[in-house]
Amino acid sequence: MRIGLDVFFEKYVGKFTGKRLGLVTNMTGVNQRLVPTIDLFHGHPDLHLTALYAPEHGIRGSAKEGEKVQSAIDPYTGLTVYSLYGASKKPTKEMLESVDVVFFDLQDIGARYYTFIYTMASMMEACAESGKHFVVLDRPNPISGITVEGNLVEEQFRSFVGLYPIPNRHGMTVGEIALLYKHEFGIDCDLTVIPMEGWNRELYYDETGLFWIPPTPNTTGIDMATLYPGTCLVEGTNLSEGRGTTRPFEYVGAPYIDGYKLARAFNDKQLPGVLARPVSFIPTYQKHKEEACEGVQLHVVDRRELHSLKTGLALLEIIAELFPNDFAYVQYGENQRYMFDLLAGTDRLRNIILNGQVKDFLEQCEQQSEAFKKQRNPYLLYK
Repeated sequence: MRIGLDVFFEKYVGKFTGKRLGLVTNMTGVNQRLVPTIDLFHGHPDLHLTALYAPEHGIRGSAKEGEKVQSAIDPYTGLTVYSLYGASKKPTKEMLESVDVVFFDLQDIGARYYTFIYTMASMMEACAESGKHFVVLDRPNPISGITVEGNLVEEQFRSFVGLYPIPNRHGMTVGEIALLYKHEFGIDCDLTVIPMEGWNRELYYDETGLFWIPPTPNTTGIDMATLYPGTCLVEGTNLSEGRGTTRPFEYVGAPYIDGYKLARAFNDKQLPGVLARPVSFIPTYQKHKEEACEGVQLHVVDRRELHSLKTGLALLEIIAELFPNDFAYVQYGENQRYMFDLLAGTDRLRNIILNGQVKDFLEQCEQQSEAFKKQRNPYLLYK
């Protein structure tokens, strides 16, 4: 197979000769021989790269989650790197003055919480307003393009971790999502998607022959990415989701958890494709920093049987039942909003978990996921 970046250099370079080019990328923007996209564009005699744009975590991936990134000068090319996760998440008109075409080359991980797909949406909006051409160099969905899970984000809970009515696990590539944005969500920019060649929807990333480069500091591998559409919801609680350990989003725990008790209760559920093992860990940062925690590590037994959202919700439901006096949802800001609601895309799920009614919610999710599959179908580029 060949990713969109390599297909572009084989077939499309000539269409952009003489144009001023901008590039939204980070360290995942490399070709199949690990040469950075920035270097390929900057060093090509027929391409004129004039600006770089950085998503969350920065263009080299060194910033932590949620940390604002400042615009700066790239020391390797001398170009300005405009931050799309700083003072503004949407590029200003001034940020686009030096470009005619903006290329997007970032590796997504297949879950709606991941901010790269909203950085793409914001850039598409800005390109539409400024009359710029937007080009997506497509890359695989690392957790396959088959499975779709979850509910659709309700209007009042849209945010940069859920900006559009997309399910928790969307099963689309960034190129396909760009087409969805344009034709279903009204971002009517001049859009070109350079598709991959040889990728099919059943493939997980480690079946593609590509090197895995963590798109952000806590995206450690394919098991983590497969669990993430479910375990990311842990971020909205007072549980550690394993940040500050070597297994983020696979470890879940807290100082008040009895790991053995939790593992037994979880495994008694006999959820398909996953087993829990009791663990002890001490996060080096984030929640429960330098505190001894107990909990579980979720082990993926069969990723094609695993339902990540069902897994994450079952775990939260068990913890709420076993440790009702300690488990809580975290609030933030002057209005004391629940982060969990933004991740869940609704305020209903909080009480559903506390009341042990997750099964009913998952049935509603199934209906919404099926509706989304029909909506996305015209924009799927791969079989």
